[in-house]
Amino acid sequence: MTSAQNDLPGTASPRHAKPAKPAFRHRSAALLGLVAVLGLAVAGCAPTGGSGTATTAAGPATASSATAGNTPSSMASTAPTPAAPSSAAPATTMAPALCKAADLKGSLDDTGGGAAGHIYMKLILTNKSSSACILDGYPGVSLVKAGTTQPIGAPADRDTSRPSSGPIHLAPGQGASAVLRYTQADNYQDCQRVQADDVMVYPPSAYDELVIAHPLTACSNANDNLLLIGAFQP
Repeated sequence: MTSAQNDLPGTASPRHAKPAKPAFRHRSAALLGLVAVLGLAVAGCAPTGGSGTATTAAGPATASSATAGNTPSSMASTAPTPAAPSSAAPATTMAPALCKAADLKGSLDDTGGGAAGHIYMKLILTNKSSSACILDGYPGVSLVKAGTTQPIGAPADRDTSRPSSGPIHLAPGQGASAVLRYTQADNYQDCQRVQADDVMVYPPSAYDELVIAHPLTACSNANDNLLLIGAFQP
């Protein structure tokens, strides 16, 4: 090839043809770099494999559980229940019942002495039940044979000089006493003497009786009244 051919414009010289390849490689490398950048950008916008899916799924699950937790039934179970107004009437305390003979045990204390043919004794009734009861007034008192409830002679008269001072509240184990005056049978010339074994007592207003073993001489004729009883005192 002549030097003139080398100097013609647009005619490539064999020595200048090789430098064109590096320029093409440069453009190719730049293009590949751009593709790589675009690929990374697209990958960043797209959802990731495992964790992205789990995060997306967790959103509805959380909302669902929150919705389930706020159902009326669950809210009713957690909300404080207002106290219902009480419609019941105030409780009233029942007064103790009158003492019955079955609630009591009796005894006689004859250490009080006597005068002019009389013996003064204390008739004591004690509450043996588990509940309180009321003793108020005069008891009924008679002399009887053992094992019977048939009075011998006249029952006791009431001693009006020893009246009741009001109802006596007997708690379990507590007692009250009344003064019983016994007139000796020998004071009555017409007395038809009968040996009594027991003193029978009707508590005030009661219809059952209790018996206290205490031998005394009774008069069977009703005109001779040997007994006088006062009202119970605390």
